[in-house]
Amino acid sequence: MKEPLDATAASLSLMTAALWGGIAVAVKYSEDTLDPIAVAAIRFAIAAAFMWFWCRLRRFPLRLNTKETRLASGVALLLLVQILLFNFAIHYSNTSHAVLMISTYVGWVALIEHFITKVDYLTPRKLSGIGLAAFGVALTVFQMRNSNAGVSANLDVDSPTMIGDILMLLSALVLGIKIVFTKYSVARVEPNKFLFWHHLLGSGLFVICSFLVEGIPISNATAWTAPVILALLYQGLIVGGFCFAVQATLLRRHTATAISVFGFATPLFGVLFALVFRGDPYSHWLLLAGCCVAVGIFLVNRKSTSPKKSQ
Repeated sequence: MKEPLDATAASLSLMTAALWGGIAVAVKYSEDTLDPIAVAAIRFAIAAAFMWFWCRLRRFPLRLNTKETRLASGVALLLLVQILLFNFAIHYSNTSHAVLMISTYVGWVALIEHFITKVDYLTPRKLSGIGLAAFGVALTVFQMRNSNAGVSANLDVDSPTMIGDILMLLSALVLGIKIVFTKYSVARVEPNKFLFWHHLLGSGLFVICSFLVEGIPISNATAWTAPVILALLYQGLIVGGFCFAVQATLLRRHTATAISVFGFATPLFGVLFALVFRGDPYSHWLLLAGCCVAVGIFLVNRKSTSPKKSQ
């Protein structure tokens, strides 16, 4: 029997959601001097190392059978596509836009689970949440027209572009597909083991792609600035490691629905971090867009208190 969230569990859930909000800022700092695919390779290599130690500490077996290998390989390919889109999108956009666009994955998951897998059906509340998040995205695109004029004159400020926003929306779609596939997979593979191979296989694919496309030019000492190193450690250890460990601990006592509802905080913290650390231009439109996306996520993730009707 799962326990209701107490103040400590709620605070930890909110903290992990906030830390997830900083991932776009960290990736942006990494890409200031490193190539996008190389950034992904390093990020998931660090996360895989953390998961190896975690699994050894918890005595989880790591060997995969044939079926588990197919599932892990499939999710690694989805990871490759999703992160390539994400890292290239953020290269052509700014972090506040990236956070809001990628957060729409929640709506894609709801749509996929209704129309394709049919494991969870849309309700008026979920539809209103998806619509509100979509309205927030439209506001973000509208706000870009007003902000780019001032941004283009300031080379120290990241400038959003339409191509960057489109690529990020595609990344959100692939992330939604990946989450649905991951839900299917972890019902058949021990989750900790699965996540280790997710990180390890994904990192290997990124190394190959980086070598073919970028030549892995990471040996340049001048590229390894303090912000870049800290950003990579944030992505690999804080998000890929610490946040996972906290959520894994919480899930032993509480339901996934109770924890995921705090995802509404991710876009709000992401926009805040973008304004503070990257100097993204602030506007009331951007704040309104962030609130729309956050409330939309809350409505989609919030568990209904009334009995479900048979479909």
